[in-house]
Amino acid sequence: MAETVQIGVIGGSGLYDMAELTDREERTVKTPFGDPSGPFLVGTLRGRRVAFLARHGAGHRLLPSELNFRANIFAFKLLGVERIISASAVGSLKQEYPPLDIVVPDQFFDRTQSRIGTFFGSGLAAHVSFAHPICPELARVGADAVQAAGANVHRGGTYVCMEGPQFSTLAESKLYRSWGMDVIGMTNLQEAKLAREAEICYVTLALVTDYDCWHPDHDSVTVDMIVQTLVQNAQTAQRAIAEAIARLPVARSCECGSALKFALITRPDAIPAQLKTDLAPIIGKYIS
Repeated sequence: MAETVQIGVIGGSGLYDMAELTDREERTVKTPFGDPSGPFLVGTLRGRRVAFLARHGAGHRLLPSELNFRANIFAFKLLGVERIISASAVGSLKQEYPPLDIVVPDQFFDRTQSRIGTFFGSGLAAHVSFAHPICPELARVGADAVQAAGANVHRGGTYVCMEGPQFSTLAESKLYRSWGMDVIGMTNLQEAKLAREAEICYVTLALVTDYDCWHPDHDSVTVDMIVQTLVQNAQTAQRAIAEAIARLPVARSCECGSALKFALITRPDAIPAQLKTDLAPIIGKYIS
């Protein structure tokens, strides 16, 4: 049996390019929900075994709405992961969050339309608490690590998750600003929801690439603009992730690991047998 890996990282393939990452191996994971975005790269970083996943697949082939979020998070669970650090590009909705800054949000606002964000249904109902969608312990460690890596960090704030793949209209961008939102992206909300259901701690390192179209100098956001900034952000993200992994305590003290304790509603004898089998890695300690 393959060894368990307690820490997961989701981001671009550039995050793998760390000189410190040793003992690398590629691992393919199958799930009841289909295939993840690609194989996992498992390696040793700062003395801890870590599993990396390229969110959009090799060569960035998958649109945000095409991501198999359930397979990605379930595969991390099968690997033994208890904590996920997610790094992703975002647009800034505030003047004081310029490109190259990193935001560690503690809230999400959902503007997606056509995505599956739960493992449940089809015979099993569950309702997890999601008032505080980010693990506070992991957020503190992540923000401290960003600061130690030399980047300007903003602790807390709201991440607007939009459907995409188009960027915002000017009217939308101005509306989000009027609501007091902080950053905007296309991927992290479903990851956070599913991680909570899987009892995995989750944090977002939101890498600011642009000011979104509300800003007079960024009224026509282009992929080229974002990629140029991302190249610089990637180096900072690598340092921050390595630093966060080194700082993580071995045991968790948060409540993420018991998120399903009072969430499962369906009577055990009414749950389809195959569903019990499929979801055993998540629900097994509560329902046999």
